[in-house]
Amino acid sequence: MTPTRPAQLRTGWTTGTCASAAAKAAALAITRGVQVDTVEVAIPSGARVPFAVEWTPEGPGVIKDAGDDPDCTHGALIIASLSPIEGTEMQFAAGKGVGIITKPGLGLEVGGPAINPVPRRMITLAIQEVTEKAFMVTISVPGGQEMASKTTNDRLGIIGGISILGTTGIVRPFSTAAYRASVIQQIDVAAAQGITEIVLATGSRSEALAIKLFDKLEIVSFVEVGDFTGVALKRCKKAGVTKITWVGMVGKITKLAGGYLMTHFHRSALDNQVLMQAATEVGASQQVIASATETDTARHFFEVCLSQGELAPLRRLCEWAAQQCKSELGPEISFSLIMSDFEGDTVVTSA
Repeated sequence: MTPTRPAQLRTGWTTGTCASAAAKAAALAITRGVQVDTVEVAIPSGARVPFAVEWTPEGPGVIKDAGDDPDCTHGALIIASLSPIEGTEMQFAAGKGVGIITKPGLGLEVGGPAINPVPRRMITLAIQEVTEKAFMVTISVPGGQEMASKTTNDRLGIIGGISILGTTGIVRPFSTAAYRASVIQQIDVAAAQGITEIVLATGSRSEALAIKLFDKLEIVSFVEVGDFTGVALKRCKKAGVTKITWVGMVGKITKLAGGYLMTHFHRSALDNQVLMQAATEVGASQQVIASATETDTARHFFEVCLSQGELAPLRRLCEWAAQQCKSELGPEISFSLIMSDFEGDTVVTSA
């Protein structure tokens, strides 16, 4: 029985929203001398949301609830502490578990805290609901450095902890928008450091192979794109990248060959005719040609090609996929494509 996803998945709250609630509680404690159990804050849509407050020696905290999203910061305690400062504008600092920016390209000051612009605005507005005074706002996340090890922060030059994120204040489960934004961000960080050669990989196994094949490149040059090949290509072009290598497996290559630069299975079902055409054009054996339509997976076709020692159909798929990508980029950018096997450690064929 094939598992099905529930029709309604529960949304959650970003670290930025939780930080704004903790900051408001801290402002109430400093200006009014009260330790509240709950606070209400506004998210960018204008909706107001209540949060329970936990009091710690470092200050008030709010536990992040990511809803049904598999977020590594789900359950994290986001703590805010405030220190009065001169002037009218809030300033921000990274406490324990919140990262420090060490590379350009993120739209934040190098050396400053990894607290993104929208959360900064949300925190500022939450405090201003209580007082007009300005503060140094320090955000801490116990265990944040360990959480960050499960993200791309280190590669982006965010050291020492997680980022305080969010553009809407809401975590939407299995968000493709968040993944897309991550792809763009990684390319922007690389470009800001003068990187002109990028290696795009579709997943962890293909990325491990890519890093092994291109071991002279800096780690920031490698970007895991998932299904967002088209998004990545457009961003690379805009960012001034001059050389791109794409590394992935037969399923996504087949979809690229068919003209689908967004390769999510719901949006681009496998076209068996692409497999059959590739096999037929190169004069493959009847067994390989038949395998193109025997199942709905490109993997079966791939494995039959390997078992028969016939790599020509796979090379043809790579050629077509590369042509589709090159048409997106134009002639000024060098592009190559590598197909790996399903172990992610062997180059099968390339174009």
